Amino acid sequence: MSVIGIDLGGTKLAAAIFNNNGTIIHRNVAPLEGRKDKAVGELIISEIEQLISFSGSAGESISAIGICIPGIYYAKTGCVWAPNIPGWENYPLLEDVQRFVQAKNIKVRIDSDRACYILGETWQGSAQGCTDAVFLAIGTGIGAGILCNGQIIRGHGDIAGALGWMGLQKPFREVYKSCGCFEYHASGEGIVKITRDILIKERAYSGYLGDKDPDAVTTRDVFAAYKKGDKIAIYVIEDAIVIWGMAVANIVSTFNPEKIILGGGVFGPAAQFIDRITEEAKRWAQPISMKQVSIEVSSLGGDAGLIGAGKLALIVNS
Repeated sequence: MSVIGIDLGGTKLAAAIFNNNGTIIHRNVAPLEGRKDKAVGELIISEIEQLISFSGSAGESISAIGICIPGIYYAKTGCVWAPNIPGWENYPLLEDVQRFVQAKNIKVRIDSDRACYILGETWQGSAQGCTDAVFLAIGTGIGAGILCNGQIIRGHGDIAGALGWMGLQKPFREVYKSCGCFEYHASGEGIVKITRDILIKERAYSGYLGDKDPDAVTTRDVFAAYKKGDKIAIYVIEDAIVIWGMAVANIVSTFNPEKIILGGGVFGPAAQFIDRITEEAKRWAQPISMKQVSIEVSSLGGDAGLIGAGKLALIVNS
């Protein structure tokens, strides 16, 4: 018996067949291509149909499906809120998928990308063997998958881990209302916004970023400029390093984890700063807990959500 794992992102969908040992035996990637609302659900079902067909042709059967979604999964209703997918404010994804696989006797489980990231890392990644670990995902936004005593923390309303809203600066600013303080200062989108705002103010700027259209600047541009010694990029990235360190310290002091795994698209290029982030965290964290934690970069990279989805399927199948 095999299972299917599906990782839905803001721009693409990755899907794979896993055997019981966790080995990927087949995988597909499909771009969303601007799909929204029910069309995204139909794409998920289409991928499931293809993988079931592939499995059947190989003499295998699918027993369960795990789906990783980029937002909040409401376990009581089976609905999904995904801010990057138009029309997914309360989308009934579980109902749609179960309706398709009902006659095939296939179980379905859905969870947030945060939960799937930490599941993936504890199964096949940097947090193997841990019962208390946190995956801090820093990409376009910021979130955390939190494992305590071997259990995923989901919170009263399935929203636990929304660390982008962590308050790390004072006073409160109006710009924090849309995304949260931590996310504003140190997410991929935040790094770009701050850089863009400074470039617009300094119209005569002559550094590496001076030739860039502020509206076209990317996170990759900012990290490249940092390497070139651009003073704006240095200011933005140095500030982010401090903020990342403060956030890690708060996680250490709150959860006393064995490991904190840094992942997402920013780590990536920010992996070079892991030692500096750790040193900054030491300044702020509960000192005994800080000595007990290991801070590492994800070893699964962009596959963390997909592998976590595969683990979801195996859990519901056990």
